[in-house]
Amino acid sequence: MIVSVAQAQLFFLVVTRVLAMLIHVPVLGGQSIPTQVRLAFGLMLSAVLIPWQPLPPGAEAMGLFGFAVAIGKEVLLGTLAGFAAELTFAVIVIAGEAMGLESGFSSGRVFNPSMGESGSAFNQLFVMVAMMFFFIIDGHHIFLIAMQKTFEVIPVNGTLPLQSLDALIRMTAQLIAAGIQLALPVMAALIFTDVALGLLARVAPQVQIFFLGLPLKVGVSMAALGLLVTMVLPAVGNLYKMVGNRMLILLGK
Repeated sequence: MIVSVAQAQLFFLVVTRVLAMLIHVPVLGGQSIPTQVRLAFGLMLSAVLIPWQPLPPGAEAMGLFGFAVAIGKEVLLGTLAGFAAELTFAVIVIAGEAMGLESGFSSGRVFNPSMGESGSAFNQLFVMVAMMFFFIIDGHHIFLIAMQKTFEVIPVNGTLPLQSLDALIRMTAQLIAAGIQLALPVMAALIFTDVALGLLARVAPQVQIFFLGLPLKVGVSMAALGLLVTMVLPAVGNLYKMVGNRMLILLGK
């Protein structure tokens, strides 16, 4: 089979958009995954998605300038759609950080290779559990289906969406609020613990509140998360299930 220059250019543009989306999902194309694996995975996905972009008979190859512009457009579209997926994972990080802020774990931080940033041990525990839940509910399938639909909404070298900025700002604000809402039960338990410790310090000044409060808040935070995990994980699952819709919304669907 002979591959024309136009077909090769089309395939390269598909690969560009796919890789631009893939690198924003920590569990599929994050920094912890070797570059060779990410590139091979992107090429494989592009080979699967290319039939959705058939070329008309006698299609001519793009010129150098037009091809460079098309590459820039595909990078922008892939980054825009991938950022919607990245925002969803950022909600998990925000919730974990908010939970661990007053839990006593914030004094020691460790590096999380999957997210490419450091966090408290409490945050790492919550993020790892949420990442595993992503695969349990087939969130990777949801993302891959949405990736394919982006080529239906905006074909290769299509018109850039003009209304994405307002949608991006609105979506970012909503997801930040969602992260805080996820952390509210644990944060409330820790606030009540601080109030109880404050009252104890007034009633019994001889009690060393600092040494008593640190292990107590660690235990309260872990117990609160354990009791509320059945409420938090379904909410996290709902966030994952909307990843595809968010990606398409930012592309103007």
